[in-house]
Amino acid sequence: MKSSDPVDTPMVEKSKLDEDIQGKAVDPTHYQGMISTLMYLTTSRPDLTFVVCMCAWYQAKPTEKHLHVVKRIFKYLGGTINRGLWYLKDSSIALTAYADADHEGCQDTRRSTSGSMQLLGDVLVSWSSERQKSTAISSTKAEYIAMSGCCAQILWMRSQLTNYGLGFNKIPIYYDNKSAIALCCNNIQHSRSKHIDIRFHFIKEQVENGVVELYFVNMEYQLAGIFTKALCRERIEFLINKLGMRSFTPETLKQLADEAEE
Repeated sequence: MKSSDPVDTPMVEKSKLDEDIQGKAVDPTHYQGMISTLMYLTTSRPDLTFVVCMCAWYQAKPTEKHLHVVKRIFKYLGGTINRGLWYLKDSSIALTAYADADHEGCQDTRRSTSGSMQLLGDVLVSWSSERQKSTAISSTKAEYIAMSGCCAQILWMRSQLTNYGLGFNKIPIYYDNKSAIALCCNNIQHSRSKHIDIRFHFIKEQVENGVVELYFVNMEYQLAGIFTKALCRERIEFLINKLGMRSFTPETLKQLADEAEE
């Protein structure tokens, strides 16, 4: 892949993957090896998380269609090899979160995709992209489930930070769906919540107890969107800059390391 021309996005905008039953099969061992390598990279490259997780769903019976998408990821890496998360030592300690969902994102099961990210100050410390375990009959339900998953991660992080003497309440979670926010703050909306599994309703208690606060954010400022769908180059560049990702050459990194030692 070193001789391949680089591409500017890890996946074609708005594209989807499916099982591709009629497609030509490829060696699953080779495909799984490529996915394993890319999964390792997602610990420092959040911009790869969504597409790698989507490709990982088809490891059992991959086809040429799936392999083509994986190869595109390597082409994208070829042009962004020096990109990664940049952590500043003087960042503030304030816990915030963003959550998003792509309704019916999976073409095979029609299940939605949840995405969330958590920041300490301006530093990205946790993120996820996953297929929901149940089929949402409405976009509000899909968004509500994604928000509950983000809240669960926030509570775990809050408990861990308590061990370091850091206490957090009124933790802001930013979302771009007013109906889902209203559902969390209003126990009377039975018509919209009667089909949602009871295990997702704990977020209402956290809102009532003042542990988390929900805020509406316009879609263009929804940072978690990079974990739920394939985006265009301009959108990706905007989001990765907000996530704290930077592109540094090895020489620049060495120079910064030397300055830090001094």
